[in-house]
Amino acid sequence: MSKTQSLMLTEAGQSPEVVATLLEKEKPVFAEIAKLFSSTTPSLVTTAARGSSDHAATFFKYLFEISRGIPVASVGPSIASVYGAPLHLKGGIHFTVSQSGGSPDIIALQAAAKKGGATTIAVVNVTDSPLAKEADIVLGLNAGKEQSVAATKSFIASAVALAGVTAAISQDKALIDGLAKLPDALAATSGIDGQAAEDVLFNASSLYTGGRGPAFAIALEAALKAKETAGIHAEAFSLAELMHGPMRLVQPGFPIVAFSPDDAAFPNNAQALERLQKLGATAVSFSTAPLAGINLRMPSTGNGLLDPLVSLLCYYRLIEAVTRRKGFDPDKPANLLKVTETM
Repeated sequence: MSKTQSLMLTEAGQSPEVVATLLEKEKPVFAEIAKLFSSTTPSLVTTAARGSSDHAATFFKYLFEISRGIPVASVGPSIASVYGAPLHLKGGIHFTVSQSGGSPDIIALQAAAKKGGATTIAVVNVTDSPLAKEADIVLGLNAGKEQSVAATKSFIASAVALAGVTAAISQDKALIDGLAKLPDALAATSGIDGQAAEDVLFNASSLYTGGRGPAFAIALEAALKAKETAGIHAEAFSLAELMHGPMRLVQPGFPIVAFSPDDAAFPNNAQALERLQKLGATAVSFSTAPLAGINLRMPSTGNGLLDPLVSLLCYYRLIEAVTRRKGFDPDKPANLLKVTETM
């Protein structure tokens, strides 16, 4: 493949600017959504998404439940698009997360949510897409055109957009301050030495990724990127869940990529990684705090719930390097298209 820089790497590197633009430009929409929640507090919030966008929705689930205590449930798009079942969401709030806003299944699910009584919010990059046109509120990602099949800046933008929603509704000062510092923290990941971690992933045929809370969503995204770009079999688990059945597969040298920010779960994560390393696992961790094994120390926003997004940008660069080292093109993974339309 070409020795020129991949689109994946270029687009991932645009994330700090995209995040800064998004947080500034979408302030009126954040305020509109916050007003919606102040007038009526729903007992349930629902989401629908596919692929990386679904991982952004999972990030939102943990962040919103931690911040507001309101359950967030993912609804499978096929409930509407294939099974034609009605939804009973009177007074609910429904978020659809999509880069393209064009897949028939999520469009059908949004229509079913609206028919069932929910206010619909499209979190979307293409703001004139069919999904956006049918939504009650549109929250734009402002990520610009993304050409690489592997979503990078659009994923980070999706998670940040939903974090912005959470901050506007909760008025949590620590979350607001952390978001303000996020563009600089993302930019500060440039130049971090990941060579030791790259060697581990390059030699891996299978691996686990793990995290807790919002970091679990990042583990899901990391596992997907390992599969779709580098062709590495990867499974994501909560680091608590990994201590159950999945631990059976941990043998000497088995790689475990952990996203362990300095939040309430950090002590438990550190204990889990210590136990896994005693079984022979090779741990690669992304954290602002020291951990045993190969520890990539990350810049911080000052908020451990947001810091996994900073780690992810570093991971995107890492898995892109592994992909190129394997002789694959990260922009054009085998069998995949940029926009996948499903039912």
